[in-house]
Formats: sequence, structure tokens, C-alpha cells
Amino acid sequence: MFALLDFTNGWIKTGGWIALAAIVFAESGLLIGFFLPGDSLLFFAGFLASDAAVEQFGEHYMPSLLVVASVCALAAIAGDQVGYLIGNRFGPSLFDRPQSRFFNPANVAKAEAFFAKHGSKTIVLARFVPIVRTFTPTVAGVSNMHYRTFVTYNVIGGTLWAAGITTLGYFLGEIDVVKDNIEIAAIAIVGVSVLPIAFELVKHRRDAAPSHD
Repeated sequence: MFALLDFTNGWIKTGGWIALAAIVFAESGLLIGFFLPGDSLLFFAGFLASDAAVEQFGEHYMPSLLVVASVCALAAIAGDQVGYLIGNRFGPSLFDRPQSRFFNPANVAKAEAFFAKHGSKTIVLARFVPIVRTFTPTVAGVSNMHYRTFVTYNVIGGTLWAAGITTLGYFLGEIDVVKDNIEIAAIAIVGVSVLPIAFELVKHRRDAAPSHD
């Protein structure tokens, strides 16, 4: 995980907001982007826009917080739109492919279960759940979710997720203990974001366990 984080963080420090937007877009709506560490990336991007990053690295790698948050939100929204169109255009056959290095049917099953449980608001909630957020817009497209409803929830979810976590990184990065351990803080953000999946897995196993009564 640290190696992947180092790679992506190095990429956005080199490519700036353009590379950042490309990664957020891919993780949001392209099925091959599920492995990208979106939460930690947004957190780190927000930090790079702060004055604390100048103290840490000697220069600004990102423009202002407003620009970073706006670019990330737009990239996230656009990524989900593409994911929806992919699902709507190619339909269920898209998920009939066998397991491969970049595709695991189990990830689709997680997104479908999440969607079935939460309905339209899944588009917002899934933003904060790694892997699930990558496949949810495609599942929404496959299920022919009303397009206007999808767009509304997509804009809300994309803005809350992208702008929210970059802003969190910006302000928490001003705290010395966070600034001095920025990679650990980014990993902690990922840990918090996977709690919903862990909770659902535990709940599912308990519900599926045979009764001893």
C-alpha cells in the first residue's frame, strides 16, 4: 500500500493537478481504476495545496485549495458519468467476463449489493467506500437508473467526497503531528473509509451463520 501511495503521490507532485484529475477520473468511473488509492490521494492533494506542504517540501505542488477541490470534484463527477454510460450502453454482458488481473466479479457483487440495499442514495454513499465507488455508477447504468436522478446524486456525492477530503487534508496538514506523518495520516483515511465494508462483511457473516437454537 505504501508503495502504491508513494507512486501516485509522486505522480501528482510531478504532473500537478492534471495528473490528479486523471487519477480521480479513472478511479471514479473506469473499471480498471478500482485499485487506485482515491481517498489518500485526495487527502495528500489537499495537503500539497497548503502552506504546510511548502514547509515540508520547499515548494507548492498544487494550486489553491479552491482550485484543487474544484478540479477533483469535476473529475469525480465526470468519471461517474462515464461509468454510468458504460453500464447503460453495454449492459449486463459487461459483468459476465471471467476473473482477470484487472477484473474481479466479486467487486461487482459488492457494488450490486450496496446498490440494492441503499437505492439511489448509493451514488452518494458509495463515494466513501473504496472499490464499491468504482463499480457503482456502472451498476446504476446497467440497472437503467433514471438519468436525471443519477446526475443529481452524482453531483452531490462527487462534490462531498472530492472537495471534502481535499479540504480535510488541507486543514489537518497544518497540524504538526499530521504534517510530520502525512503518509500515515493518508493511510488512516483509507482505513476509516473501508470501515463500512468491514461492517457489512461482519454483519453478512453473522446473518448467514446457522442458528444453534
